[in-house]
Amino acid sequence: MGHALTQQGPRAGKDFVILDAADRVGASWDSRWDSLRLFTPAGHTALPGLPFPGPPDAYPGKDDVASYLRQYATHFDLPVHAGATVERLTLDPCTRGFVLTTSRGTIRAGRVVAATGPFQVPAVPRLGANLAPWVMQVHSSEYRNPAQLPAGRVLVVGAGNSGAQIATELAATHEVTLAVGTRQPSLPQQLAGRDLFFWLTRTHVMDITVGSRLGQRLATKEALIGTRLRDVARLGVRLTGRLTAADGGTVSFTGSDRQQVDAVVWATGYRPDYTWLPAEAVGADGWPLHRRGVSPVPGLGVLGLPWLHTRGSALVGWVGRDACWLAEQLG
Repeated sequence: MGHALTQQGPRAGKDFVILDAADRVGASWDSRWDSLRLFTPAGHTALPGLPFPGPPDAYPGKDDVASYLRQYATHFDLPVHAGATVERLTLDPCTRGFVLTTSRGTIRAGRVVAATGPFQVPAVPRLGANLAPWVMQVHSSEYRNPAQLPAGRVLVVGAGNSGAQIATELAATHEVTLAVGTRQPSLPQQLAGRDLFFWLTRTHVMDITVGSRLGQRLATKEALIGTRLRDVARLGVRLTGRLTAADGGTVSFTGSDRQQVDAVVWATGYRPDYTWLPAEAVGADGWPLHRRGVSPVPGLGVLGLPWLHTRGSALVGWVGRDACWLAEQLG
């Protein structure tokens, strides 16, 4: 998402570098599971200045997104420094700028934008440590396809968009249980012959701000898009309550329900890792402090977080608006 920022605002064309910890642009998308497809159509999945290739109503796969990001970097000749992990960001008292300690050396900058997004450190419940060594465990970030898992009984923990999609795929080859914690509302992919995001855009739902009363309600509960749990169950997936305990090869759920498992897929989300930022830039919950992306630390911004400003802030097709505004604020 840092790519969008470089083309926006009064600093466009000024000296800048993009630091990417991976060895190539789009690597985080390359590593997603094989069958992943976006729930936003191509027409709503473009960064500023370059349309997403293909039919606008098609749903891009993860390889399509990775390829598009590489195409974007090449098209605008962006100065990407691959394999540069930022280990620490400190304030420079002499220049009032920043010093970035990276795996490729030290960089000084007057402005810094943390555009690492929300998918950082896989979050796995502690009770996973109570499973037997022969129970295969993978986080959704490590899951690739059904052939990766042993034959038998698979437990998918977490019924968000990732968990529901993975459980649906596994249903064709495995005996699958989906552990559902808090049930999420479900939205259809199509309404009246149009994609959901056509309507969300037309009705300005994607413009709802986090500070509004409606935004505060929506931000607490993400929706399942294009997937209904009852449809997942019709495929033969067993739906249970929240996972509460594990012991060897036995897992327990709310309501005293128990079963044996051979593998577990943890679709349990991620936790933030902003330990490389100055302490005064990070809240007690581990997330960056900011107001519409502008940090209380002068010259520092954040981009690409859910509800950074609006419902669309974490989606590729809407991040350009936040990038433009942030570039203007940083000057």
